[in-house]
Amino acid sequence: MLTRQTREINNQSLVDLWVKCDDHIAHLLIENEDAVTFILEDKRSQYEACLQKENIPFHIKPTALSTFNHDSVLGLYFKNTYQKRAATQFIEQLHLPIYESDIRLADRYLMERFICGGLSFIGNPIQKKDHIEYRNVKIKTTDRSPKFSMVSLDIECSEKGILYSVALHSELDTRIIMVGDSQDSNLSIQWVENEKALLVALESWFYQFDPDIIIGWNVINFDFRLLIQRAKWHKLSFRIGRGNSSLYWRDSDKNRQQGFLSFPGRVVLDGIDALKTATYHFSSWSLESVAQELLKEGKSINDQSDKMSEINRMYREDKLSLAKYNLQDCILVTRIFEHTHLLEFLIERTKLTGVELDRVGGSVAAFTNLYLPRLHRAGYIAPNLESENWVASPGGYVMNSKPGLYQSVIVLDFKSLYPSIIRTFNIDPLGLIEGLKQEVGTEDNQAIDGFRGGRFHRSKHFLPKLIENLWSARDEAKRNNEKAFSQAIKIIMNSFYGVLGSSGCRFFDHRLASSITMRGHEIMKMTRELIEAEGYEVIYGDTDSTFVTLGQSMSSKEADTIGSSLVEKINQWWISHLSEKYAIDSALEIEYETHYRTFLMPTIRGSETGSKKRYAGLVKKEGKEEIVFKGLETVRTDWTPLSQEFQKTLFHKVFHQQDVKEYVRQYVDDTKQGKLDKQLIYRKRLRRQLDEYQKNVPPHVKAARLADYRNQQIGKRPQYQYGGWIEYVITTAGPEPVEYINNPIDYDHYVEKQLKPIADGILPFIGLDFNELSNSQLGLF
Repeated sequence: MLTRQTREINNQSLVDLWVKCDDHIAHLLIENEDAVTFILEDKRSQYEACLQKENIPFHIKPTALSTFNHDSVLGLYFKNTYQKRAATQFIEQLHLPIYESDIRLADRYLMERFICGGLSFIGNPIQKKDHIEYRNVKIKTTDRSPKFSMVSLDIECSEKGILYSVALHSELDTRIIMVGDSQDSNLSIQWVENEKALLVALESWFYQFDPDIIIGWNVINFDFRLLIQRAKWHKLSFRIGRGNSSLYWRDSDKNRQQGFLSFPGRVVLDGIDALKTATYHFSSWSLESVAQELLKEGKSINDQSDKMSEINRMYREDKLSLAKYNLQDCILVTRIFEHTHLLEFLIERTKLTGVELDRVGGSVAAFTNLYLPRLHRAGYIAPNLESENWVASPGGYVMNSKPGLYQSVIVLDFKSLYPSIIRTFNIDPLGLIEGLKQEVGTEDNQAIDGFRGGRFHRSKHFLPKLIENLWSARDEAKRNNEKAFSQAIKIIMNSFYGVLGSSGCRFFDHRLASSITMRGHEIMKMTRELIEAEGYEVIYGDTDSTFVTLGQSMSSKEADTIGSSLVEKINQWWISHLSEKYAIDSALEIEYETHYRTFLMPTIRGSETGSKKRYAGLVKKEGKEEIVFKGLETVRTDWTPLSQEFQKTLFHKVFHQQDVKEYVRQYVDDTKQGKLDKQLIYRKRLRRQLDEYQKNVPPHVKAARLADYRNQQIGKRPQYQYGGWIEYVITTAGPEPVEYINNPIDYDHYVEKQLKPIADGILPFIGLDFNELSNSQLGLF
């Protein structure tokens, strides 16, 4: 399935699906599907009076369903979604409860049939120009997946949004459609007379090559948004959707820089959103930065401040270079998708959960798709989203650390701790409702006690089995080296706790979330006791990881032996303990994860207390040594390259017992003498509009305001009014943008605020002091 939507025709809603088949494109129109919501049976007359007063047509059917409070409900049906929306509004104004009114018709139709991406269908075919339309359709689920055709798209334009060119890169056809006079080139360039002709040519390209999936970089909120605007300006229908349909754009209510694109029959995947959904993290999300990090190559024009003027110059003087640059962006995006297996990941996610291919995030939607139809079959309807009386649940267990510089630290990790807790203790929304019905202290009590009053039925639940199936599928994916499939399953399994602990999920209940996290606390504390009973010291613990010092330097083989022995004893203890205390099977599994040959657990800055979620360790992977940094300055984007390079080298020397005194002195000296000026740049994101920063204006905002002030003085367009990334340095006059530095660099700032905190995090553990080392340099002058 490519796209889904609900349409209204002749006062009747229908489900509109575009489907990719092996040999053709199918357009399924599913008619006579009423929009449904649920109401309380004992208040039927009040609902009827309300709807009759507002002249809204409806009909009511009895159901075998009830609420989580065990109140019987009726099905309230409407011919179209407009009627359902209006009825919901009037009913809520009377403070009468109405359930599942926010479930979209197309989503409900698919989830109730357990459709997750793949489907098979029968229907009456009607041949159209470029597809087959089907009526009187019946569908069912299947796990088959055809091969998709994909194109990477990128536009180039002026600062005012006037289109210069559009590049398209795919196996079907690669070309650049460019405004200008024909020139000879080894590139495939389609020259057009003007911007309107460019849009017409692009429309023709889509009709001719008919791709299923379009990818790009910020392709929705920039490229397609601008294409729609320019087509509208030229009064073009711009019918590049399937079935000769036009695109539809809707602005976001929350962010003026974002919106939503409806593209019938085609899927648009933004590279940034797709990578974030697959849990990738980058210090910068520019195409240049991501391409350099993933592919070790970038663009012919870096993201410097004069990028726009260089594009304008090429358009005026060197269109062939602009065409090459335009196409290069498309190729980089294609290669990023291939390198990360993004499309495969998104397909597997859809097949597992039923969310749309282009859905950003979607953890709550995925859980709803999987859980709601099963809940209905168990005789319940879902509760409504509750914004009031929300009770926070405890977070993951984080142990107070024991700071120090250690030799041989091993890490033991519980494999998917929260999903395994859900499996083991049957934590589940339905399980909670059924568990609370069990009488405490009776022989036939079928409940397992949780926390904060939670009790979970031993057999009436869905989530533990869903996780068990996903768990098995992931183990098989790992064995088959199916990385995209394995990653999709991991993200989905780990999201289940987040969903149950989120006030944005209709199934949220603090007894669910607390029974997961507080059980996690119990497990981690008990595991620490088990390890220390074996004579080893636990120096830190975080959510599912336990850090154990072996007390002396050991070889990898010796550490592996100890780690494997601890794992076996701990897993066996939990199996026996849970069987004896709760009569349940343990799905808990601790694994021996890492041996750090040297390990630093720092203190909180300016304190003797150990820090949390911050450490560094030397490991040996595949015969190569590597220092792993967690939460320290090297992996944080708000520290300069100066500090990051200093930390990497300083830790390397300390971890290898090399003398660091001369290195520290020389690095401070080089900084003060201006030899490292290129590494002094701060780079920070502006997350709000500039005028929204009023109190306590941070340095990067000051730099951005100064940059835009200078831009206006020389007649350039402001760059930072609506956010973005700003690069700046600290001078004797304060923060200044890199493009407008007018005062001397404040080197003392960089020594005190960038180098000293890093040095103070490790030098005391080897008996050295940064101030003494850096001040001793003064004696040389």
